[in-house]
Amino acid sequence: MAPVRTRRARPAEEPDVTELVLVRHGETVWHAENRYAGSSDVHLTEKGAEQGRELARWAAKNGEFAAVFCSPLSRCRRTAEPAAEATGLPLRREPRLREVHFGDGEGMTAEEMRRSFGDRLAAFHRDPAGSPLPGGENPAAAAERGVAALRDIAAAHPDGRVLAVSHNTLIRLVLCSVLGLPLSEYRRTFPELGNTAPTILRLREGRWSLIRFNAPLC
Repeated sequence: MAPVRTRRARPAEEPDVTELVLVRHGETVWHAENRYAGSSDVHLTEKGAEQGRELARWAAKNGEFAAVFCSPLSRCRRTAEPAAEATGLPLRREPRLREVHFGDGEGMTAEEMRRSFGDRLAAFHRDPAGSPLPGGENPAAAAERGVAALRDIAAAHPDGRVLAVSHNTLIRLVLCSVLGLPLSEYRRTFPELGNTAPTILRLREGRWSLIRFNAPLC
């Protein structure tokens, strides 16, 4: 039986604060070659599965969660499933948390992209928001759907703590969007996001705060 959860008592005039714990999925079979997974459904490695179990242990002992969400891609679902079980919560899939689609770059390494469309790759590196990979999703549109998903999650869980397992590029675009940073700088401002390393945002009266970024599980 799932544990009974109660909300803390607070003064009626105190505004709701939702804490969103954003986590990148565990390691996948494409990580070793640094292939762009995007919307491709890529499986976790055994290390990635263990990272999901580590996340579950962290979630079980780091405060009560009101909900657990994940991208519909299997690498996020498999990462999030142990945490949902450990917290006694259903796992909810949120399609808007899926990764950015990289178009012709899906499944390719940077070297393979250089050989296939080097000029477009160079433009992407200069301005990844203004020059997406050929056939790829508009990063501004991806950021918009990601932020909308988090706002809707927060509205459904006021004064709650929510775990959301998503993806490397989408999380970084979302961070730039809610913090008022240029989307074109997401790769330079947030150059690295570790697998299952929590990034914590708080939403209070419509305003976002970054509490923790890319911190190791502990």
